This record gives sequence, structure tokens and C-alpha cells, in this order.
Amino acid sequence: MLAGTAIGVYLLVVVGATTALTDAAAACPTWPACHGRWLVPLDQPKLAVAWGHRVAALGVALALAATTALAWVTDTERRVRAALTTSAVLYPAQVGLGAFAATTATPALLSAVHLVVGMAIFGGIVVALAWTLEPETFDEPTGVEDPDEVPDAHEPSPSPTAARPDGLLARAKRTGFAYFRLMKPRLMWLLCLVASAAMALAAGSSSALQVETVVATLTGGVLSIGASGTFNHVLERDVDKKMNRTADRPAATDQIPVRNAVAFGVLLVALSLGAFLTVNVLAAALGMFAILFYSVIYTLLLKPNTVQNTVIGGFAGALPALIGGAAVTGRIGLPAIVLAGVIFLWTPAHFYNLALAYKDDYARGGFPMMPVVRGEAVTRKHILLYLGATLLAAGLLSAVTTLGLVYAGTSVAFGALFLWAVVRLHHERTEQAAFRSFHASNAYLGALLLAVVTDALVF
Repeated sequence: MLAGTAIGVYLLVVVGATTALTDAAAACPTWPACHGRWLVPLDQPKLAVAWGHRVAALGVALALAATTALAWVTDTERRVRAALTTSAVLYPAQVGLGAFAATTATPALLSAVHLVVGMAIFGGIVVALAWTLEPETFDEPTGVEDPDEVPDAHEPSPSPTAARPDGLLARAKRTGFAYFRLMKPRLMWLLCLVASAAMALAAGSSSALQVETVVATLTGGVLSIGASGTFNHVLERDVDKKMNRTADRPAATDQIPVRNAVAFGVLLVALSLGAFLTVNVLAAALGMFAILFYSVIYTLLLKPNTVQNTVIGGFAGALPALIGGAAVTGRIGLPAIVLAGVIFLWTPAHFYNLALAYKDDYARGGFPMMPVVRGEAVTRKHILLYLGATLLAAGLLSAVTTLGLVYAGTSVAFGALFLWAVVRLHHERTEQAAFRSFHASNAYLGALLLAVVTDALVF
């Protein structure tokens, strides 16, 4: 009931922002009925949206009341009751703000207060859900609080040695694929989609977006990701040999000599900057900073030294949003900043699932990842809380842009899927559940970004 109520409130937040931006509320300027009618014709899109928002608000009110009542009549923790009661008390105030906004000319400040109160209600329910899902006893972490004392859990894994293929063509294919792997191609599609969504938001329509700008920006992005991945492989080659999932990487197995890998990375940096400079200087500067942040700040400073490496490192994944926006407008606008915030908050909710699945491997490599240092229960809790924060940021994005119903529906549907996977993770606590949640996070962000591109350029 908590999870369902949370998604219901989130639906109201996103659709409410969409209703305000599309001026759908003007189609129904009376409250609670529309022009005295409790049932309205659904062939008028704006009227249908405004009426549907009110019907949904009534349904969510009943769900929140039932959930709060259940918390009070069952053996529920006091803090869970407090969080739910706070949300339930705020809800009538939120309805009153909505009624006032629907029947009067709404000042910008009132709309902002309406959105903030809705987010507070959602936040209270997510916190209550996180506390409810906490196990009665917490597991013991594998590591310790001091990252310098995180033990090598096992002996280093032997680096696999691939048989050298016979024939010039076979060796060329093997070497070419090794260089391709250095670039971490799995990261490219999602980060390029982030940049594409930012460009779409900045342009506002397909006619305002130049093909040359898109091609140059994505080319620079792919090359910068490749350079960052290459330097990461080189700098972590000794640690990679200790971990099962990374022991076969090209730099760890000496398929690519370190000198050649570094030269390849430098070449990619030069080509990336060249591509970005054909767009503008700001995009090139942000691209160079992205390479330095991932290669030096994240790889050398954050990842081996702090349990917050995933959280702070999320800034690297958020930078393509700023690059995409800067490529189109020559500046960093508010939509790009909010989209970057969505990516930043999504990163822990996404990657902590992988950290759970590979907990022993990270302990073997000596990395102070959240499950290693704080334990699996704390990590699962953080996944849920960061998911809640991600959804709020996605709701804020709908409030500061002109994104419409395609974005709203996608955000709610795939957000519910992601939340379902996270709740399952809390109950099952298995490697399979962690991978399921990991894939759900990928599906959520991929669908959300595609919806941004579609809504911004098509509708």
C-alpha cells in the first residue's frame, strides 16, 4: 500500500506540473466539478487532463487515508506513523492549493508552493516505505569504516590468458576488439542519450536543432567517453586483476601495452576536443572536464578512498546533460541543470544494485563500496531513498520545461517499474534481485530520456 500510494502521489506531482504548463486547468476553472459537471467529455484533451487530475487526486486521497489508518491500527513503528501522518495532514492543504489555483489566476509563487508541498508529501511516503522495508536485524558489513583498512577478501584472481590466434587477420581482429573494449562502449549509449535529451530540451523543436550540432556533439561525447574509459583501464589494471568481473580487461591481461593504451587515450582526447570545438568552446571545456573528472578525480581519488565514491562520481554521468545544453545554446540553462540533477541522483540508485551483486569482488579489489563498508541493508535503503529523490527531480524537470503527457506517462510507468524492482530487492535480498533492479534502473532512465526527446521535438 505504501508503494502504491507513493506512485499515486508521484503521478499527481508530474501530471499536476504538466497540467499547469499546458494550461489545461483553464479548461476547468470551477472546483470540484468542471462547469458543474462531474463527468466530462474525454474528446477534449485539456479538459480530460484537468478532470483526470482531480479524479486521481481523489483516489490518492483515499489510498493515503487507508494506508495511514492501517499504520495506526497495526504494529507499525512510530517513525513510520509520523511520516505518514505528516503526509496525510499536508494532503488537504495541497488540495486546497490546487483548488485555489484552478479557480483563480495563479501567481508563480503559489504554483511553486503547490509543487513543493506535493514533493514533501511524496518524500514522507518514500521515507515511511524505506523504514518499513528495513530488516529487523542488519547484516554485518564485509569491510570497516576506514577505507584504508578494507581488506583484500581473497587472494588475487589469476588473470585469464587468452590463446594467441593464428593468422594476421585473426590477430588484427583481436587487437581491434581489445582497443574497442578499452573505450567502455557499454556506457556510450546511455550517456549519448543524456546529451541528446539535453539538446532536445535546449532546442525546443526539431527545426531549431541543427544536424551538424547533434553529430559533432555526440561524436565528441563518444570519443570523450572512450578516452575516460581507456585511462580508467590503465589506472586500475593492477586492481582489475584481483576482481573476477574485470580480470579479463585488455590492460589487466596485457593485451594492450600500457604505453599504447595511454597513447590511444591521448588520441581520443584530441579527437574529442576537436569535435567539440566545432560546436563551441563551452562544450569543449565541459568535455575536457568530464574526462579529467572521471579519469583523475573519480578513478584515483574517489573510488579507492571514500564510501561516497558512487554518489560524488555521479557528477561524471551528469556532465553530458550540461554538454548537450551548452552545445545548442552556448550556455548552461536551467533545464540542462535539472536534467543533470536527475542523472546525478539516479546514479546511486542504479549502481548500488551492481555493487550489491559484486560485493565480494569489490571487497577483493579493496574498494570501499557501500555494501562492503556499510552492509547490504543500508545499501538497499539508500537505493530506495535515491530512487525517491530521482523521481522528485524528474517531476521538477516537468515543471521547468514544456514536456507534456508522453514524458509524464513514461516517468510514472517506468518509475513504478523501478520501485517495484527495488521493493522486490528488499524482500528477496539476492544477487538475482539486485540485477533485476539494476536492469529496471536502466530501463527507467532510457525510457525517460527517450520520452524527453520525443516530447521536446515532436509534441
